[in-house]
Parts: sequence; structure tokens; C-alpha cells
Amino acid sequence: MQNADSNFTIKYKRQFIASPETRISFFEGNPALSRIFLDEKKSGQKARRLFVTDANVARLESLSEFFNNFDFDAKKFSWEKSEKSLVFVGLEKFAGDALIVIPAGEEFKTVENVLAIVRSALDEAFSRKDIFVGIGGGVVTDMTAFAAAIYKRGARCELVPTTLLAMVDAALGGKSGCDFDEYKNMIGAFFPAERLFVFPEFVQSLSDAEYRSGFAEAFKHALLFDKKLFDEISAQKEKIKLREKNFVFKMISKSVEAKARVVQKDMTEKNERMLLNFGHTFAHALETRAGLGKISHGDAVGWGIGRALCVSCNLGLCSQEYRNQVLDLLEFFGWERGAKHSVFSEENSSEKLLDAMRRDKKNSSKKIRLILQRGLCENLISEISDEEILKCL
Repeated sequence: MQNADSNFTIKYKRQFIASPETRISFFEGNPALSRIFLDEKKSGQKARRLFVTDANVARLESLSEFFNNFDFDAKKFSWEKSEKSLVFVGLEKFAGDALIVIPAGEEFKTVENVLAIVRSALDEAFSRKDIFVGIGGGVVTDMTAFAAAIYKRGARCELVPTTLLAMVDAALGGKSGCDFDEYKNMIGAFFPAERLFVFPEFVQSLSDAEYRSGFAEAFKHALLFDKKLFDEISAQKEKIKLREKNFVFKMISKSVEAKARVVQKDMTEKNERMLLNFGHTFAHALETRAGLGKISHGDAVGWGIGRALCVSCNLGLCSQEYRNQVLDLLEFFGWERGAKHSVFSEENSSEKLLDAMRRDKKNSSKKIRLILQRGLCENLISEISDEEILKCL
């Protein structure tokens, strides 16, 4: 089941975080979560686990064996407006472990739901030596890790990413948090998980939109750090669209390794880790102004990469040939390349996007901080005037 050759560990510099390292394990085939967690109980694991997932993941056929251990019938369960935002389910087979199911979607990534997870842990008398385990996409992994970070000043945390986006980005690197009001990820903490369990097989069950969303982050990592991966993506576009298993596994492992190298050097985003925000300042502004959940994060990032390269080209940093090569790939994979994204075409949309960009948490002055490129894997951090940004909107 396990591909030992793909396992590795990220070690962090000494700082005020719960875990000094994250162990990442890759597994081939179906996600046998019952085997992993029951085997650990049998081997003497005394810590209790608070599993957190969402309604969509709880319905996955590949995880039915695991969720059948709980007093929870996903097929009969439906969300009604009158119901509470969380469902809490106890479990005897795992000796005191428990399951929380939250509604699926970005609109539920709220501080209220983070606190509801904390309340459930308190109600069941979990200690900070116990483990919060997030099973899901980026919303679930971000919220679970944040709840662990603030529970009794820091409980333990493990994550099982079930989307491509979570595998190559959200679950990796210790950023936890939730949205606040209309702004994305405005509340949070750096809190890396002790372990990540990566099952590339999950990718085969994703919708086209979810798959494309996650691939945007893998594509970003190639543009920033891995020329060979970029060349392979360019040459094997059809394999990517068809989700050819060997290539998907390779793409995930290479992308994880690329991000891990950066995170290991700069956990709290003081220097090199800022490069991972390539395309994200535009993307977060689009997500905010369109309404959180109206556009997937990856689709926003794909569009944002194009806008960042437009700025780079206008400033004479990168060539038109390089910009156009990337724009053509963005279009091929289904991301919009135009200045005005179709999801947000209100009057004065450029000014509204710019206003949201000004509020980005990464800015440190009146100018807007962007990640730009001189070419493939030639990156720089720059502060850009409003005028230059408006030219590309």
C-alpha cells in the first residue's frame, strides 16, 4: 500500500510552533484509513483523535469503510438550513475517538465553525496531547489545523488531504485559518501538522473543476521552481487532462517537494516563502469581490498568474514570448486569460479589485506587493503602483 520511496520529512527551524517537523507519507491505491488508525491503536497509540471532515468527503465510496466505524450514515444525512452547522458523532471502536462533519464549501470556512470544533473537543474532554485529524480539502485542513492551534494553546494535528489542491498546497506548510467577513484567510496561525497522509488515488474521483483547481497550484510550483516539471507539463498536456495515474503521482510528489523545500527554509513567510503567493494577490481579490465560494481558488490563481505575468511583461521584466507561452497553457487547461474575469464583470470592476488588493495581508506599504517573473523560475518580489496594476485589469 505504501510507496516508501516517496516519503520524506520537513524540518522547521526552532520557533513557537507545535511540531518541529512534518512527516509526509505517500500511499498507493485506495485510502485505507481504518487500517492506518486502527493499527496505531493496536500498537499502543494512547492519544484520542478528533476527526474532522465535511459532508462531501463523508459520502465518498472510497472512505465508506472508515466512516462506517462511526454512528453516522452519510447516505441518509442531508443538510437543512434549520440544522446546526456541525454534526458531532462519537465512536467506540477507536477507543474514545470522535468525528465531526461540517457542511462542504468555502462559505462555511468561518471562525464560528472553528470555534464549534473547539467546543466539541471541550465537550468530549480532549486534552492537548490528543490529535485533531482533518480529512478533506483545503477548507477542512485549514480549519482543523487552526482549531488545533488554538485548542488549549496547541493540540496535535494530522491531515489527510482529499483534493489535489490540499495535497500540493493547502495541507502542506503549516498555514491554518479561516475567512473573516468577505476576506479570505484573514484569521489564522502558522501551525504545521505532525503528519500528512497523501493518497493520490483521491484525484481520480474529483470533478473536473476540483481537479483543475488543484492543478493550478502544481502548475504554479513548476513556473516558480521546477523547469523540468514545466517542460513535462507542456509536453504532456493531454496526459494531465486525462489524469494518467503515473503522471499524476509524479506531479504531486514533485510539487510537494518543491513547496517543502521553500517552507523548510522560511516557515513564517519572511523571505523566500513569499514567492508561493505568485498569482495570489490578484486571485484573493477576485475571490473576495466575486463572493467567497463563487469561483474556485485554483481558477482564481490561474487567472492571477496571467495578470502577474502581464505586469511583469509591461515592466520589461519578462519577454512577450514567455508571457504568451504561459497564457496559452492557462487557456488550454481551462483558466481565463483575459484582463476581466467573467465571474466578476461589475461596473468599475478594476477599481473594486484594486481596492481588495490593497487590503491583502502581505502588503507592508501603500504599494501592492506582487510576485513577478523575469522568466521561467526567475522570480522576484516587488511593490507595484496602482497604475501598473490597473493596466492589467
